[in-house]
Amino acid sequence: MKKKVVFIIAHTKFRDEELLEPKKILKENGVNITIASSSLKIAEGMLGIKIQPDILIKDIKVENYDAIIFIGGTGASEYWNNKTAHYIASETLEKNKILAAICIAPITIANAGLLIGKKATVYQSEINKIKDKKAIYTDSKVERDGNIITAQDPSSANEFGKAILSAIK
Repeated sequence: MKKKVVFIIAHTKFRDEELLEPKKILKENGVNITIASSSLKIAEGMLGIKIQPDILIKDIKVENYDAIIFIGGTGASEYWNNKTAHYIASETLEKNKILAAICIAPITIANAGLLIGKKATVYQSEINKIKDKKAIYTDSKVERDGNIITAQDPSSANEFGKAILSAIK
């Protein structure tokens, strides 16, 4: 059975390499990739990449995927307080799937109440936001606690992709 993941990107200002590096690692290992966003119009990354989303975030069916992955970049704040994103994140853990977030995207899962007492990492400027939500901040590039994988920034994108691959195998 082929593994399937969905990457959730901001419609504008997602971080290009945080999507591209894990996507490449997963694709090279036969994982089926879906890109979701808040709009089906062409999404644009902070460094200029243009991506056509496959589906809207509201149309994600968690049971169809092995992992749900929130990509960072300044635009990722669009999901911090998004009830649909919080529901998807919660359902991912309820269904025993992998929930992953990189850069500032871990704030979305922290705000959903899913990092309480969990080890997690996040982009330097946002450490207090996850600590305020009772996460146990680690200064790791990539942190895994159970089915939750968090990563710090673009420099950890490759390791983040490998951690996701390892978790879904």
